[in-house]
Amino acid sequence: MFKQLTLCFTLAAITAFSCLLITAPVQGQEQIQQIAPRKIPPARRSYMGREIAQTMHYTGAPWLIRENRENEERCSIMLGNLGVKTGMTICDMGCGNGFYSLQLGNMVGPDGTILAVDVQPQMLHLLRARMEKEAIENVTPILGSFHNPHLPKNSIDLILMVDVYHELSHPEVMLKYMRDSLKEDGQIVLLEYREEDPKVPIKPLHKMSKKQILKEYQSNGFKLTKEFDKLPWQHMMFFGKDPEWEEKASK
Repeated sequence: MFKQLTLCFTLAAITAFSCLLITAPVQGQEQIQQIAPRKIPPARRSYMGREIAQTMHYTGAPWLIRENRENEERCSIMLGNLGVKTGMTICDMGCGNGFYSLQLGNMVGPDGTILAVDVQPQMLHLLRARMEKEAIENVTPILGSFHNPHLPKNSIDLILMVDVYHELSHPEVMLKYMRDSLKEDGQIVLLEYREEDPKVPIKPLHKMSKKQILKEYQSNGFKLTKEFDKLPWQHMMFFGKDPEWEEKASK
């Protein structure tokens, strides 16, 4: 009983002392103020004239690993033109159940790392199950939030976003965090279903035009460095950091 009372008084004293550290005036200095937590920016419904699509629900995950995906999208051709090298650190943004994450894990080899980001814990659960089944050990699942992918700064060679960007509810903030996470020569590789092609059998809200993509990326500090136009349904566009944008932003 005595020990419990002592513990209670000790905790109370620590709590009181902590409050004093935050609020008590210090001689010769202004009173220390509590720092308010950073507010989460509100989700957007549209961005730069484009309506933002809703995030694909995890119950639709089987569609990501459908048998005919290779025939429809030529995923192997995309991967072959991605510029992956062994030892790279690659982020699979909006990884879902890991259709690309696991393939990229094999491509970068044991010295490489795949950071697989998704906002739905259920998707990451499905990813982990597939990792265990295929004995992939260089993929790190990361539970992101809608406004922050929780990536390390200045450490990523390549961020792959496959049919994901158009669903981001905080595109401007997310592009900033992704930009900060890239190495100086790092790139974002963006794949989006072609809005310009009515034959692509995808709902219009889940398509993007090159014109719209360029408008959004150039406004957020990126420049187009390369394109691959031989996929049947998708744009494939490579974006690097724009140093001229950095100079303008710093002034």
